[in-house]
Amino acid sequence: MLKGFFNVPQPVNEPVLSYAPGSKERKLLQQALQTALEQQRDIPMYIGGEEVRTDKKVTIRPPHKHKHVLGYYHEGDASHVEDAIGAALAAKEAWEGLPWEQRAAIFLKAADLIAGPYRYRLNAATMLGQSKNAFQAEIDSACEIVDFLRFNVKYMCEIYEQQPPVSPPGNWNRVEQRPLEGFVFALTPFNFTAIAGNLPTSAAMMGNVVVWKPANTQIYSAHVLMEVFREAGVPDGVINLVYVDGPTAGDVIFNHPDFAGIHFTGSTGVFQHIWKTIGNNIHRYKSYPRIVGETGGKDFILVHPSADIKASATAIVRGAFEYQGQKCSAASRVYIPKSLWPELKELIVQDIKSFKIGPVDDFSNFINAVIDEKSFDKLAKYIDAAKQDDDVEIIVGGDYDKSEGYFIHPTVIVANRPDYVTMCEELFGPVLTIYVYDDGQWTEMLDVIDKTSIYALTGAIISQDRYAITQATYALRNAAGNFYINDKCTGAVVGQQPFGGARGSGTNDKAGSMINLLRWVSPRTIKETFDPPKDYRYPFLEQD
Repeated sequence: MLKGFFNVPQPVNEPVLSYAPGSKERKLLQQALQTALEQQRDIPMYIGGEEVRTDKKVTIRPPHKHKHVLGYYHEGDASHVEDAIGAALAAKEAWEGLPWEQRAAIFLKAADLIAGPYRYRLNAATMLGQSKNAFQAEIDSACEIVDFLRFNVKYMCEIYEQQPPVSPPGNWNRVEQRPLEGFVFALTPFNFTAIAGNLPTSAAMMGNVVVWKPANTQIYSAHVLMEVFREAGVPDGVINLVYVDGPTAGDVIFNHPDFAGIHFTGSTGVFQHIWKTIGNNIHRYKSYPRIVGETGGKDFILVHPSADIKASATAIVRGAFEYQGQKCSAASRVYIPKSLWPELKELIVQDIKSFKIGPVDDFSNFINAVIDEKSFDKLAKYIDAAKQDDDVEIIVGGDYDKSEGYFIHPTVIVANRPDYVTMCEELFGPVLTIYVYDDGQWTEMLDVIDKTSIYALTGAIISQDRYAITQATYALRNAAGNFYINDKCTGAVVGQQPFGGARGSGTNDKAGSMINLLRWVSPRTIKETFDPPKDYRYPFLEQD
């Protein structure tokens, strides 16, 4: 086999298209949306080289038009999970033995396919299946997944390049990076198509084989991703896509001796249950599984008395309500000084009242539907409770309607105390809670923010006072894995701000960085001696 030291293409972030009126991309996306709405897709599971269909078909409907049918997916059972594991393990030896540059080429091709011919189809699938507007889909299902693929190839190359700095005369020390011994389980969320694509591919890129279970509410776009991976040349069995309920998948996977790791994004409760299950089954496995997870957030914006008013309002409104607040990083608690509150309140209310709300195919709508009826009902319950509570005031929003789609109007609650329930619990929707503090309580607020929530994912400070910025950056060092200064607390970009948090928000293994890829390899150190000793005796044994 021919060998060489190869330089991979230098990654750059995929440009974000504007979809402005009259633009080419706007027309192509509208065509893709129309095509998707006119079809009903029949979506199989992918196990080994087979498209697997069952006698249990589940309807897929847009959250914003739940009377419309986009298609059906074929729900599996425990036998399909077992088959997926078998297919993965059967593919393992050939895949991990494939030269790394060949694996790199496959995923670089996948990136180019998404950036090119699949861009509008994947964006349309994300918009319709997950109720994202055109811009939110573009930054997710086009740009971010392309960035993950291209930057991860570069990180993979850099990991392989890392070698011991010293080999004494007569020795050669080197390190090789092995895939994990077994298979990886990728359990992916509804809210980002890019995350759903990154979790299985980052592990596969490093030579691992994967069983992938997406959230049921993301299957529509997951299917398009799988078509991309197959066209790019991912061999049969390397990534197996199954649609089963979580407990069924877990019962098979977490009892299997070849389970080698989980790549997870989802709720804290589910992740903690998984961790406990793995711990209880640790004696079953061939090795200690890698547990990598990014979970919830109760993300904050702290406004300092020196803050720019308009910058603060924009950061709050965008951070809280883009994609209906259904981002792990979305701002859901905000702390504002009394001196700025009257003017800031006016701007926030004014902006929110200007929002248009409706389906995604109307590009003038800034707000679309929440993901499903379960989420809608949960959010409505919190809003209704706030309406009845004398300790809080709803200053804008508070309406909801699910007659046509699961629409929650962006809602702002002002709480009289910083430990009100919606200041503490993750809601995952377009509901923001604000606490107005006395300007002299600035230092106290740092402690309140740090101790209010179990989560530590993202946070932001808005200030023009460098001393205050420095103080907050240090005091909140453990409160957010991604910290923003004079910006909203969302919008991490691959290659610029690796993403992840600690505490109740996960293992902080930083998706979009080399740190994450290192979790999917197991290094082996090799020492070779060219002229080995042939006598056990050391010089110190000689007589004087």
